[in-house]
Amino acid sequence: MKNLLTLLSRSVWLAALATAPAFAADHLDTPTVIADPAADIGDLFAWTSADGKRLNLVMDIVGKRFSDQVQYVFHVDSGQALGRTSATTRLVCQFDAAGAASCWAGRADRLQGDVSSPQGLAGRGGRFRVFAGLRDAPYFNNVRGTRSALNAAGAAIQAGQAPQDASGFRRFDAETLKRLPQLWGQTQGGPARNFLAGWTTSAIVVSVDLDLVKTGGPLLAVWGRSERRQLAPANEPPPPGAPIDRMGRALTGNALLATVGEEDIANLLKEAYNRADPAGWPGFATEIGRNLALYDSFDGVAGNQWLADAQDATPGRYKRLAELLADDRLWVDSRQTRCLHYLAVERSALGAPPLADCGGRTPLQNVNAVFRSLLIRGTPDVADDGVTQDDHEHSTTAFPFLSAP
Repeated sequence: MKNLLTLLSRSVWLAALATAPAFAADHLDTPTVIADPAADIGDLFAWTSADGKRLNLVMDIVGKRFSDQVQYVFHVDSGQALGRTSATTRLVCQFDAAGAASCWAGRADRLQGDVSSPQGLAGRGGRFRVFAGLRDAPYFNNVRGTRSALNAAGAAIQAGQAPQDASGFRRFDAETLKRLPQLWGQTQGGPARNFLAGWTTSAIVVSVDLDLVKTGGPLLAVWGRSERRQLAPANEPPPPGAPIDRMGRALTGNALLATVGEEDIANLLKEAYNRADPAGWPGFATEIGRNLALYDSFDGVAGNQWLADAQDATPGRYKRLAELLADDRLWVDSRQTRCLHYLAVERSALGAPPLADCGGRTPLQNVNAVFRSLLIRGTPDVADDGVTQDDHEHSTTAFPFLSAP
């Protein structure tokens, strides 16, 4: 650690967003991404339809318009087991200066035209449907409460009241451990409030036939990327372009990266993360592990984080979860039509009681509660920031799923 103030400031920025221009699960990004809001991915969602026939996908873009210099890509990898995929389908959308879309579902189907009406536009072969336009963002978060809690943690670290052991775990003093949940669950001394209430996003919504995207197996791994626009022969899907931003699971890229180090070094790390292809993702596991240790410290119990090895007093304690999260994809079980539990595929495969659930992420889930609670105490059932639902009503069944702004 370069210095303790850096830890505090970066942690606060990543969790609180008080000065960030993008209010979403992938909230504080690098200067390159922030400079182009139309390429800045805020959130990613993926779940199966209730009739078991389609995969529903949503990509939130921070800007209030889509760029004609960017292509927006859903990658749907498929395989037989968690962490192992053998086939990939790219769903790509480009927009012209007037907002008309050209979209491809692999090579199986394509569409071109106005996709801004709520019913969207179906592909020529009927294999997928696309909507793109302004929607209410379904992500919710008590930013100010989170910031207050992290400020308190940082102050304790700076005052020498949270010594660090060899694994990276910090032993906060009793007073700080008492104050952290209190501060986290309130907003400026009062009831917790959603800082992101009423935030409008540009959403790309796709509903695609499952048979088209599960050619490698029933388990689907979804991640999104914005890329520099590429030209292709007529009617052909564009090839991959230079990557700008990417996202898989909520919070991983920003809550567990770049919390230690000088800002310019942190930005370089985030730039590398955004631009990395899957083969390079494992290289971020060590950095993720360092930040997992900090989260594990927030309840005062070492090693009770999900997948942590409580008996290992080295950084290896957090290796298993760090490697899982470095493979930053939303996992969906296409055989399931019940989609209530965030990280259900991962939790079922890695020791939790099996969940008959598709996993993925729907617009209705409190991903903050699940993710942070697993990182702090190893259970998915505590909403630390006190906010349990969005201010708008969204849907998992009625296309285009997100509420009108």
